[in-house]
Amino acid sequence: MDNTTYIALSRMDAEQRAMSVLANNIANGSTAGFKSGHVQFADYLSRLKDGPHAPGENPEVYVQDRATYRDFTQGALTQTGNPLDIAITGEGFFSVMTAQGVRLTRNGRFQRLSDGSVTDAAGHALLDRTGQPIVLRPQDRTVSIASDGTLSTENGVAAEIGLVRVANNHDLHGEGSELFRASTPTTQMDVKELRQGMLEGSNVNMMSETTNLVELQRDFQITANLVESESTRRQNAIDKLTQTQS
Repeated sequence: MDNTTYIALSRMDAEQRAMSVLANNIANGSTAGFKSGHVQFADYLSRLKDGPHAPGENPEVYVQDRATYRDFTQGALTQTGNPLDIAITGEGFFSVMTAQGVRLTRNGRFQRLSDGSVTDAAGHALLDRTGQPIVLRPQDRTVSIASDGTLSTENGVAAEIGLVRVANNHDLHGEGSELFRASTPTTQMDVKELRQGMLEGSNVNMMSETTNLVELQRDFQITANLVESESTRRQNAIDKLTQTQS
């Protein structure tokens, strides 16, 4: 393969990665608390090796996949009426206990299990301010959640929902579509803004993401056609050389 083909393949590799991220965003367009992902590319400049360069000679430009990052902007809030649906407005994350340890999430769709524990849809216990699982008493029937995270029932205060912040959201590692693993210590927030009976939706802009995906697919196909035509051109050249020598 010549350099033209290598450059085209580097572009196709980056576009394939971008399409995968976009497809994941679109698939999670209705996932509560989902934060969209984005890719960051850079041009990798490669200058021709030793020897004199022709006037006006340009460096070869390859596409390099630098990173994938999350957009943590707020998603729209939707009224659900479920007393254990809780939306965060502003910064912060709920803490849940998983088999792998504490994980963070913006998905505020919780439920009450038969043993009284409050969990997410996957059964991960919602943690209070002290890092303990929140468990309702058998006699608790009506749940009220204040904006500061105080969870009360007709029998009094039952718990204070924990809300944590991280120094840099981009240090979070995504696990699936809803959970994050913090690689640095988290801090409990003293000031919270929670909304009971509401959910924060995904922050994916479906129209924009779908348009971007279509454009990427089109560009990918154009580049694939270039690679194919280059391969055909080289093969034709080899065939002609072979015929000339025989």
